[in-house]
Amino acid sequence: MVVVPGGPVLVEGPVELVTDDGGILHCDRFMVAVCACRRSRRYPLCDTSHRRKRKD
Repeated sequence: MVVVPGGPVLVEGPVELVTDDGGILHCDRFMVAVCACRRSRRYPLCDTSHRRKRKD
């Protein structure tokens, strides 16, 4: 496991995640990004949807 400061927790896959409601999410990716901020639209997976777009 790797905790990314200000980012997700990276877990070597495949993994099974248990959701808050008791459901099981099967992830067969070689690396799974688990959301640590709880703002992801696809929680418990990190989808970076909470990031703000930078203005140049």
